[in-house]
Amino acid sequence: MTLDKIMSHPVATLELDDTLKLVKELLDHAKFNHVLVVENHKLAGVVSDRDVYRQLTPTFGTPLETYKDQLLLHRPVHTFMTRKPTTLRKTANMFDAIDLFLSMNISCIPIVDNENRIEGIVTKKDILRLMKSHRSKFTD
Repeated sequence: MTLDKIMSHPVATLELDDTLKLVKELLDHAKFNHVLVVENHKLAGVVSDRDVYRQLTPTFGTPLETYKDQLLLHRPVHTFMTRKPTTLRKTANMFDAIDLFLSMNISCIPIVDNENRIEGIVTKKDILRLMKSHRSKFTD
């Protein structure tokens, strides 16, 4: 099965200078865990919920929170995003994605065209949902 049948689209995107606060708010209220970062309408990077939480201190959002904790929210996305993420084309198949998930230890793969413009995203969860929906094909 090709990725154009599996991928999620449209995809949430941010610009390089958007802030940690913006991506945190987006992910806190979304049903997804990754946001793609664009520059001039082309993929520049990816930010996961884990990337966001690594930026925050243990005291963030607690009574012990400090002014420094709040300052972190102004960090631009480009300072903590994953640059040049591994990508695939929408014509690649599910097993190409599985190979990358396992060999690269990543949890999402942006789907881009020949000019690196975003067409969608595939996550490990997308693959698992697909396998679950075709359970009879994978069981004895």
